[in-house]
Amino acid sequence: MAEIILNVEVREQTGTGGARSTRRDGKVPGILYGGNKDPVAIAVKSNEFRKALYTGKLLGHLVTLKYGSETQPVIAKAVDMHPVTDEPWHFDLYRVDEHQQIKIDVTVHFANEDASPGLKRGGTLGVTLHAVTVSCHADSIPEEIVVDLTGLEIGDAVRVSELKLPAGVTAAVDGDLVVASITTSKAVTEEAEGEATTEEAGED
Repeated sequence: MAEIILNVEVREQTGTGGARSTRRDGKVPGILYGGNKDPVAIAVKSNEFRKALYTGKLLGHLVTLKYGSETQPVIAKAVDMHPVTDEPWHFDLYRVDEHQQIKIDVTVHFANEDASPGLKRGGTLGVTLHAVTVSCHADSIPEEIVVDLTGLEIGDAVRVSELKLPAGVTAAVDGDLVVASITTSKAVTEEAEGEATTEEAGED
């Protein structure tokens, strides 16, 4: 099962006033939806929610919702933060079955930048997709998608179809989409132009 357990309670009051009252009581308001059931207004104690959020394994991961003696696997679809205090302000949980096939965005991370000849020469890593939508079982969501930059030259691109995904995980977007590319930086362009000018002067 999931590593994180959210102890929730049902909110009697809904709407802006109800959410405000929930926050005054030291809780974060949220909504539970999906699974062919009606949405339910819920809340989690602020300190417990912050603790779960700051593990980095809440948003976009399978977690366990606990209400009294009942438990339910859910996915945290969204967490809104207060623009000033940066405190959790509202969250959305989506009901799922553990082995249900779902589509979800997984963050892309890049590795071995120092092993890319193009970046060593002053090229720039241009990231087009910071996350990729994948299809997988709810209990098999990857923590991240790692792109190995080893050997990439200026002009090279990494496409979705080239990503190394775990077993049972497939990309749910066009395989031709570019995830990232090594582009020519201004410094490299100026260096190349300078070399060309020097060569022309030498020929004269």
